Amino acid sequence: MVVNPYYSEDLHGPHQTFELGDFKLEMGEIIRGCKLLYKTHGKLNQKKDNAILFPHMWSGTPKAMEGFIGKGRPLDPEKYFIILPGQFGNGFSSSPSNTPTPHDRGAFPKVTIGDDVVAQHRLITEQFGIEELQLILGWSMGAQQTYEWAVRFPDMVKCAVPFAGTARTTPHNYLWVTAFEDALKSDPNFNDGFFEDARLCHVGLRRHSQLWGVMGLCQEFYKKETWRDVGFSSLEDFQHGFWDAYFLPMDPNNLICMGWKWKHGDVSRHTCGDLRAALGGIKAKTYVVAFTHDMFFPMADCEAEQKMIPDSELRIVNSLWAHFGMFCMSPSEKEQIDKILFDALHA
Repeated sequence: MVVNPYYSEDLHGPHQTFELGDFKLEMGEIIRGCKLLYKTHGKLNQKKDNAILFPHMWSGTPKAMEGFIGKGRPLDPEKYFIILPGQFGNGFSSSPSNTPTPHDRGAFPKVTIGDDVVAQHRLITEQFGIEELQLILGWSMGAQQTYEWAVRFPDMVKCAVPFAGTARTTPHNYLWVTAFEDALKSDPNFNDGFFEDARLCHVGLRRHSQLWGVMGLCQEFYKKETWRDVGFSSLEDFQHGFWDAYFLPMDPNNLICMGWKWKHGDVSRHTCGDLRAALGGIKAKTYVVAFTHDMFFPMADCEAEQKMIPDSELRIVNSLWAHFGMFCMSPSEKEQIDKILFDALHA
């Protein structure tokens, strides 16, 4: 285990813990004493028909999704019981950084999007007795989990909204994740993942952060110096104050663990590699959402999958923040996203 103050309730708020016991993974290994940490907002009604599931993105925690919840917003805790599950590798649920030896750090087993969803399904059914989700939504890796839910448990999902993500990882995304993994592993103190303190790996974390500065946003964002709108004084100030500030406190093993899931995300595992058959089996009303300028999940990739889903629509969020339009750095993105969620909950 590696003590890292970043993964603390002081920064991310309190969580609840669901004990999974000895949890068998899709790749065949077992996490002993496996834990899924989560948050909830609102109350589950007597009929148990007001539940929403909102898994988070790669590198994130449930706290990252709490900004979309509020009275008068589509995700209104006075109307809905909103569950924010963690995912394996996020530093709170079972992860390389918090698992005891001999499966800690670089020895943590490979986990999949499917493992996350099976764990969440157990939480939903065993802890809360929920039989149907009114909505499942997620951004980026949260979108991967949303697709996995809709394909794996089609009768449980009434509506699905995957934001800026795909049901099957594209070759471009596979190469991208490999590149940022290599940056993290390039640190001279990485030691095949068996470092004692993540802060010793700051060189690799900064190289990784610089890659996100290149790919996370679009060319127009930098040409128009959009970073000035949120208070940065120069390009270098933005790189340091936005990307470095976000990534440098994190644990490289946790990022690599979640990245492996991203690389291998593919709902067609359920249909012998037939993506059309997998997506064609979705019963949920589905809103596939793409962000303009997104270099990870361009609109063409999102639309190609959307056309395979029977009762679905493609929605577009316009933002120079590209993939990170979900951060709602301007009022426009918040309005567009809230409109999509309102439509989904009133479909």
